[in-house]
Amino acid sequence: MAANKKLLLLPGDGIGPEVIAEVRRVVDWMGQRRSVRFDVKEGLIGGAAIDATGHPLPDETLSAAKNSDAILLGAVGGPKWGSLPFNLQPERGLLGIRKELGLFANLRPALVFDALANASTLKEEVVRGLDIMIVRELTGGIYFGEPRGIEDKPDGTRKGVNTLTYTSPEVHRIGRTAFDLAQKRKKRVCSIDKANVLETTVMWREEMELIKSEFPDVELSHMYVDNAAMQLVRNPKQFDVVVTTNMFGDILSDCAAMLTGSLGMLPSASLGEADPSGRCPALYEPVHGSAPDIAGQGIANPLATILSFSMLLRYSFDIDEDADMIEQAVKNVLDSGMRTEDIMETGRTKVSTGEMGEAVLKELDKLVA
Repeated sequence: MAANKKLLLLPGDGIGPEVIAEVRRVVDWMGQRRSVRFDVKEGLIGGAAIDATGHPLPDETLSAAKNSDAILLGAVGGPKWGSLPFNLQPERGLLGIRKELGLFANLRPALVFDALANASTLKEEVVRGLDIMIVRELTGGIYFGEPRGIEDKPDGTRKGVNTLTYTSPEVHRIGRTAFDLAQKRKKRVCSIDKANVLETTVMWREEMELIKSEFPDVELSHMYVDNAAMQLVRNPKQFDVVVTTNMFGDILSDCAAMLTGSLGMLPSASLGEADPSGRCPALYEPVHGSAPDIAGQGIANPLATILSFSMLLRYSFDIDEDADMIEQAVKNVLDSGMRTEDIMETGRTKVSTGEMGEAVLKELDKLVA
């Protein structure tokens, strides 16, 4: 396999450095056992970058990101930096890197491993075998639309304004991403909107129908967002690929995440458009956040970050065989009964962050033996 793939690791804050350290072990394992070698660099982002440089996204980190083939982030944020001005909050580092790299498509899988099917708050039969991919538009919509702001009016009242806006190219770009993914899955896309109220999403629905003509083998359906929220907890297995706007995707992806029982198990990817050389900027990160309350205790679950690395292999480097192998190793570890504290249950074996990472490596060794 080709070597010298440029990988940037951004450990960040809280438990980020702990879970990234376990992925680094998997990266090293691949170089030794699979001949897939990476040129690995580490950079500062978020609170760690603020402490070192005064800014959540230093120029050096942004430059390294632009020159990398893929980026793996641990987590950003924490109460330590909560009193800083809005533009200097740790999360500005993450939002900044998304903007600068044009990462418009957020991929959030909601996958239930059989060994964890009883961890969900829903009935086991409702979630067992669940495998949804939520595709969220990440750089447009009401989060970025103009005009926006808070206005003090002459009569002493105040007015808050945010604008929901999309262009047809933005819809086509995210739509094609969803259809491409569906072609590799069950060939079903459900587009979520609020077309009975919002003209912007009337346009969204119409443009999705136009895109459908390019993918005759993929089934397209539409659903209002309020109904989609209900259906996710009523019958989630009806969905395959879900594509939606920035705000709706923000809400629905967290709802879908909890169907699985633990945020500690969920990876994500944010993808951009390929440049003329064919390089496609991409950032991968676990969903769970920085969890500052457990940082440094060695009890964080590294599996979401390891699974994010699996997504990185699949979507940035087309190394599906190794991605499949990592996912199988995670499944085997869970089937063996090992659990970190966040997914612990009676009768299972509680392990530390490092022990969980070591268990994954041992399973990988077995799979290539």
